[in-house]
Amino acid sequence: MNSLPFWLVVVVFVAAAAVVWVAGIQLSKTTDVLDARWHIGSAFGGLIILAVATNLPEIAITVSAAAAGNLGVAVGNILGGIALQTVVLVVLDAFGRRGRGVKPLTYRAASLVLVLEGLVVVAVLAAVVAGSQLPEGLVALRLTPDVVLITALWIAGLLLVQRAGRHLPWSGSGTVDNASPHTPGHRRSKPQHPHKSRPTWLVVTVFLVAAAATLGAGVVLERAGDAIAEDIGLSGVLFGATFLALATSLPEISTGLQAIRQGDDNLAMSDIFGGNAFLPVLFLGATVISGQAVLPRAGATDIYLTALAALLTLVYVVGLIFRPPRRVLGMGVDSLTVLVLYAVGVAGLFAVASG
Repeated sequence: MNSLPFWLVVVVFVAAAAVVWVAGIQLSKTTDVLDARWHIGSAFGGLIILAVATNLPEIAITVSAAAAGNLGVAVGNILGGIALQTVVLVVLDAFGRRGRGVKPLTYRAASLVLVLEGLVVVAVLAAVVAGSQLPEGLVALRLTPDVVLITALWIAGLLLVQRAGRHLPWSGSGTVDNASPHTPGHRRSKPQHPHKSRPTWLVVTVFLVAAAATLGAGVVLERAGDAIAEDIGLSGVLFGATFLALATSLPEISTGLQAIRQGDDNLAMSDIFGGNAFLPVLFLGATVISGQAVLPRAGATDIYLTALAALLTLVYVVGLIFRPPRRVLGMGVDSLTVLVLYAVGVAGLFAVASG
């Protein structure tokens, strides 16, 4: 990529992002159908499928960067991606459902299960911060204690969400009367697109082709993004946390908008929280591939992004508990708060990187 003209690298980057967007839509639609036909919509099954499907670009970028020894891009993309994917909820809140009398997303999607999913994200991010303080030489069998702990927390979180979906020791199982009716991990509406009438083998084929396209485009995004960052003098961490994270968040945007338009407000938030809890698990793969301790190499910007992601998640957790009914500038008060905090946070990120 470095040998190509700058304008051509930008074109390649945009084209790869477009492929990610289109393939992400197909992944969402085919996952819809497979969820309905195979009954994989449980919290332990469906959320795993959704998390992996919508985060295929991050998986491809992490694998490619770890294999090339470019751990800065991998770490920045994952941690920056969590913060940015939380901001995707702002987009879903503002554009998912509009009109007079429409309540904010957290008002409609009120559920203690979603609160639990948000807290799992915060717990995993706390493990990331703790792992960054470990010595670099603490590697055994190409694994480090921090990535093992992160994976264990993610699995434990899935089990807790699955249990919470069956029963919570609260009145109404942690929901309120005027919230969107929803079973955690399940789509409330049946698919309303052409894939619903196609045979299962064809749906699976479309899913696999879309997954392969997403993986390939993810690798191209990482390579083109690295070349763009070098040409414009932007560090790999900053580029990975901003432009690259935005490009790889396109599947979450398309999936979330579709879920909300089908009336699945809870699933839209669950997809984001589930994906954000899953992303740090990719550090396990990066550690195995590179044979190096990844998190102890995290810089100040990486830890800063981790704290920012945890803060944004907690804002939405508070929003789910208090359910503010007002919309300001077309979005909920919590979404507006997240948008402002993220804008300030990105400005601070540049200050941290240049300090």
